[in-house]
Amino acid sequence: MRRLLNVFVAVAALGLGASLFAQSVPEINYDANADILSLPSFGEVAGVATNSKGHVFVYARTGHAAATLGDERTFYHGGSRLFQFDPAGKFVKEIGQGVYSVNFAQQVRVDPQDNVWIVDAGSNMVVKFDADGRLQLVLGRKPENITLRTGPGMPARQIDVPPEGRGATAEAGRGGGAGRGGGGGRGNAGAPGTGIPGDNFNRPSDVTWDRAGNIYVADGYGNNNRIAKFTKEGNFQKSWGQTGSGQGQFNQIRGIAADAAGNLYVADAGNKRIQVFDGEGTFKSQITGIGTPQAICVSGGATPYLFSSNSNDPESIENGEIYKIRPTGQIVGKFGKAGKLPKEFGIVNAIDCRTENDLWVGEIWNWRAQKVTLRR
Repeated sequence: MRRLLNVFVAVAALGLGASLFAQSVPEINYDANADILSLPSFGEVAGVATNSKGHVFVYARTGHAAATLGDERTFYHGGSRLFQFDPAGKFVKEIGQGVYSVNFAQQVRVDPQDNVWIVDAGSNMVVKFDADGRLQLVLGRKPENITLRTGPGMPARQIDVPPEGRGATAEAGRGGGAGRGGGGGRGNAGAPGTGIPGDNFNRPSDVTWDRAGNIYVADGYGNNNRIAKFTKEGNFQKSWGQTGSGQGQFNQIRGIAADAAGNLYVADAGNKRIQVFDGEGTFKSQITGIGTPQAICVSGGATPYLFSSNSNDPESIENGEIYKIRPTGQIVGKFGKAGKLPKEFGIVNAIDCRTENDLWVGEIWNWRAQKVTLRR
C-alpha cells in the first residue's frame, strides 16, 4: 500500500495526476442512430430538444441571414430554421418561419409545460413559442445600427449588422462583436463582462428555468459573461457574473441547466469547469476534470444525472466525449469520441436528456442529431 502511495505521489509531482485521473473514468457502452430524422434542410444542428410527447425539435443553421434594405436601416432575417418531428422521426412542421429573431441558431429548449424556446446568437434574442408554435414571449433585441463602409471610396453609412458578421467566430465563441447596443463589454458602468442590466444580450448561449418558472439566460458567447434572471413573465430580476476565473466569474458561458432542487449548472468553457449556483446566484461548488464543457443537461427521474460534452476546439478534432456526472460532481463515466462516423461526435452543442439513458445529441460539425441510448 505504501509503495502504491509513493507511486501516486511521484506521478502527481510530475504533473500527470490529471491525465491519470481522466484515463480512469469508466467507458459507458452505448448505441446511436443518426438516421431517425430526415431534415427538410441540412445545416449545423445547434439545438435539439424533446417534449413530453416525444416530439423532437431541431434548431439548425441552414445558411447566411438575408439582408433587406429599409428606408433607414438594413434588416437581417432568416439564416436558421426550427423543425418539429413526431416520435417516429417524421417531419411535422416548421416553427417561426419568417420570424424577426431567427438569424443564427444557438440553442433550443423545451420547458416543463412543453413550450419551445429558441436562443438566437444573431439577433441576441431568446424567444418562447407555445406547444402549437405560437409566439408567446421575447427577451432581448437586435443590435442598433453601426457604422460600416459599404465599398471602396463609398461613404460610411449606418446599417444593422448581426454579431456573426462582425468578425466573430460563431462555433468557437472567441470574439463576439459587442458593437453599439449589443450589451457587451462594460455595459453602462459595470466591471468587464457584467453586461447591461436587463435583456441586452450579447450572443446568448442557453436558457433554463426553475420550478417556479423563473427564467435564466446564459449570456456568455460574446463579451458578456453573466447569468440573467427573469420572472416567468419576462421581467428582469437580477444578473451575476463577469469576465474572470474566480468563483462566480466566467469565460465563455456555453450552456446552463437546472435540476429539481433549484441548482443551476453553468458550463464555464474558458475556465474548463462547470460552476454550480443556487437560484439567486450564490456559488455552491464547481466540477472539473471534464475537459471543455459546452452542451449540458440534467436528466429527469428519481436519480438525476448531469451530462456534459467535452466539445472539440475549433482548431482540433481531439476530444468529443460526453461525461455522465452525479449532482455531487462525481464522474460516473463517459462515452463517445470526436469523428464523423455514427457514434462519433463533431462539436456537440446540444444534449437533451429526459431520462438518464435516452439522449439526443446535436452536432455542429456533422450537421446531424443522433439519438443515443446508454446501455445499462
